Amino acid sequence: MTEVSTRLATYLDQRRRLGEPGIVPAGLAAGEILRLAQARDGVGADSAATDAAGAARVVNDDYEALRAAAMACTRCRLADGRKTVVFADGNPTARLMVVGEAPGAREDATGLPFVGQAGRLLDLMLASVALSRRDSVYICNVLKCRPPGNRNPQPDEIESCAPLLTRQIELVAPEVLLAVGSFAAQWLTTSRRALGKLRGKVYSYQGVPLVVTYHPAALLRNPGWSRLAWDDLQLLRQVMDERGDA
Repeated sequence: MTEVSTRLATYLDQRRRLGEPGIVPAGLAAGEILRLAQARDGVGADSAATDAAGAARVVNDDYEALRAAAMACTRCRLADGRKTVVFADGNPTARLMVVGEAPGAREDATGLPFVGQAGRLLDLMLASVALSRRDSVYICNVLKCRPPGNRNPQPDEIESCAPLLTRQIELVAPEVLLAVGSFAAQWLTTSRRALGKLRGKVYSYQGVPLVVTYHPAALLRNPGWSRLAWDDLQLLRQVMDERGDA
């Protein structure tokens, strides 16, 4: 874990000990938060197999057809430079679906979203509200292919990839959505406002409650936003609790 992640886990534990409600479930100390977040490390090809097996339980042929279409997609220029399509990770039967922005170099190499430092921080953030990437979350991106040099997604690339994400959400049918980063938040809310102006409230995407927050990579660059991100996670936890036990 990075020093930032360790400090954040310790901070969460301190706030829990001070009795701040909603920050961390009772009894979940910093060490346990870190253990849950670190459980994602070392997961590779087996995770893709888990994804495919879980998907078959959800929608069988429809999901597999969508995944195959994504893997073979050449709808935009990004197909020319990718190593692999990054379709999804996690549990397709999960109540929560996390939508990020686009794969980076590590994701392009592994075929899995949110790996490396940003991925470990996302795992930590989820663990802080009693969510496990392996069991209780489904994760994907707006774009399924890496933009060159990890540049921002272009509008025509988002437009080309959007039908895949739209269908992905329909088939997984999550109870709650979490958008991380500006591009995911703006696409799901259909707003062009800055992320700092969007966060802090519950939206609706096709009738599904939607919470938005900062991308883990942005938090690594700007640790001062961490408290705002934890507020967003508490809002997410509140929405999920209102819709039933996780």
